[in-house]
Formats: sequence, C-alpha cells, structure tokens
Amino acid sequence: MKKPELLAPAGSFNKAKIAFLYGADAVYAGTSSLSLRTRAEMGDDDLVKTIRYAHDIGKKVYAAINIYAWDNMYEEIKKQARILNDLKVDGIIVADGGVVEIIKQEAPNVDIHISTQANVVSYHSANFWHRNGAKRVILSRELNKEQIKDIITHTPMGLETEIFIHGAICFGYSGRCFLSDFLACRSANLGDCAQSCRWEYNVYVEEANNPGNLMPVEHDEKGTYIFSSKDLCLINEIPEIVQMGVDSLKIEGRLKTEYYLATVVNAYRNAIDDYMANPDSYDATKYKVELDKTKTRGLTTFYFNDRNNKDFQEYEGKQYNPDYEFGGKVISPDQDKTIIEIKNRLQVGDMMEIVVPGQIDSYKLKIDELWDSDTNESIEFINPGKQGQTVKIKLPIEVEENWILRRKK
Repeated sequence: MKKPELLAPAGSFNKAKIAFLYGADAVYAGTSSLSLRTRAEMGDDDLVKTIRYAHDIGKKVYAAINIYAWDNMYEEIKKQARILNDLKVDGIIVADGGVVEIIKQEAPNVDIHISTQANVVSYHSANFWHRNGAKRVILSRELNKEQIKDIITHTPMGLETEIFIHGAICFGYSGRCFLSDFLACRSANLGDCAQSCRWEYNVYVEEANNPGNLMPVEHDEKGTYIFSSKDLCLINEIPEIVQMGVDSLKIEGRLKTEYYLATVVNAYRNAIDDYMANPDSYDATKYKVELDKTKTRGLTTFYFNDRNNKDFQEYEGKQYNPDYEFGGKVISPDQDKTIIEIKNRLQVGDMMEIVVPGQIDSYKLKIDELWDSDTNESIEFINPGKQGQTVKIKLPIEVEENWILRRKK
C-alpha cells in the first residue's frame, strides 16, 4: 500500500509556504494569466520563488496552463512553457489538446498533467491522453469510486491518477460552465469565473392557463441559491481512496485564506499519515471536527459513494462560519511576546486556538493581554485597520513563523 501525494493549492508564494509547513507534498499554482484562477495572487515572480523554495525543501510544484485557449493566446503560452521548462517545474496542468502540443514542443522536460477541465471520465480517455504524452490525469469530480477503480485498473503503470478530495464543487461539469460568461462577460474557461452559481436568484414560472402571470418560486422571502453547491469532503473515505491506489489527493482553493489552507491541509496530512501507520484504527471524527471549523458551506461526498446522491446543493447560500474565524498568523515568534499579523478583531478575553503543524488537536488559549506592536503599550483590543496589521501576544507554547491562529467567535 503506497502513500499518496497530498496536493494543496497555492494562490501565492506565502500560501505555498503555509501549505508545505502544514504537510503538503506538492502545491499547484497558476501562471499569471493562463490558468483558471487568474485572480489569485500568484504572479510570475511568486511562481519562480515557489518553485525554487519547494525544490530546496524536497517538495514539488505543478503549474496550471489549463485554460481553453484562443489562437491569439498561443504566443504567450509558448513563452510561459519555455520559462517553466527552464525553471524545472514538476508538472504543467493542461486541458486543451492544442496546449498539450505546445507543452510537448516548448517544455519537453516537464511532465504533462491533464486537468479536470478535460473531463476524463473513462479509461479510454485516460489512455488517449497517455498516448499523447500525459504523465498524469486529474479525474473528473463526477466519477464514483467504482469508476475510479476501473480507470486505475485499465490504465498503464506509467500513468498517474489524481482526484479531488476537498473543496468547492462547480455547478458546471468539472468546471466547464458558461454561466459566468453569459451573465458577467467573465469566462470561467479563461480563468475569470464570477462564481455566478453562488449568487442569489429569484425564479418565476408562468401559469399555463394565464399567460403573463408570473408566480415566484421561493425558498424563502430572500429568494433561493438554486445553483450553489456544497463543498466536497472525502475525509471519511481516505482509507478506501488509499487502498484504490490513487496517486495524488488534491485540495481545491487557490483563492482561499491561509487559515483555510493550514486547517484543511493539516487535517488531511494527519488523516493520511495516521491511516498509513495504523489502518485498523482509522476514525475520521477528529479530522472532521477540524474541517468543520473552517467550512463556509455544507459538506458532501458528491458522487464518490453514490451516483444517485442528490445531497450536494447549498440552498441556504451559506458563505461564512458561525463559530470560528481567521485570528492571525505568527510573524515573529518570541518566548516573551510573539508578534502576529491579525486577520480579524482581537480583544482581551478572546478564546483562541493554535493550529499546530503535524498535530490534529489544536492548542487552546485565552488572550489575557495584548500589546501594541510599535509602542509596546498594553491594549484591550485591536482591529485589522490596515493590511499587515500586527499585535503582540503572549503564547503558552513555542511557535514558529507562519503558524496559524483561529478565533472562536
């Protein structure tokens, strides 16, 4: 039984460092304009730093050029491919057959990973991509476990498989959606999705016997979120996924916060390691408790266990966590007073938790005192009035740079 790779999103260089700190084996990142998250913070300089940093610590980076490209984009694609080839990126994620051909020509030393956007749902499709140069296929979220097993069984040893285990589910077919383009002139297939499926809608039907009389279809008086999906969570299914022989387990969320990234990566890192160490005693409860602290929508297994599952729509339109929020990030650890960058209001008396890398149980504490970072004066509260706002706090355990703190609301 082999240990699968844990693959995390990296929307910026700092987020990549957080992902590695909390246990990711590899991260995936976009190029500045040629991936499906062009609004992420990962510029070209950050991507260079991320690749070099990862290789220095024995980790991997996969870069996404997974748009469906117009012809006028190919010169930029060629340029990016050559840069990534020189940087020795560990893989390039691609969906478009034309882009695959460019990668083979311009980045011959880089592995090709076929994006979930290519909708690989059969071993016939997987084998096609393998014959055309792919080292890995990222399978569609729409598959169930029996279909995934079938693909692994009927593909050659040299072709790796990757599946999503956690994160947002697209209303479209593995991301192939034109709703955003139609409503907001922002193409999801070119990396600029407006997430129209998360909007609130008012829906009306016309009475058959009374043309022109529109009757509202209401979930409540505020309307309904009929297109918004719950988030995928396969923490309970980790044993079965490992046994299936999936090569890489992927977490979605290049636009999510460092807090989300740390919590989710840490939970799955511990889950995978604990199962590999002692398969007979795996219990997902404690990992699920941690994941619940960062979720902003309901969680679902989607089609993994049941093709007929219908419990994956978030009709409430929930976009927040009522119990916990991002408290801060350690900037300068110190045995006396640690400087943290705050992300939400903190005040004396707040209950906090430290997300400890490699440990599933967070460390709980109460804020007894706060100090102004500049004057060292004692203060009662602090608001995140500016980006990078910091405060001094006394922590009961030894911490390191980039450790994450959450605040209990």
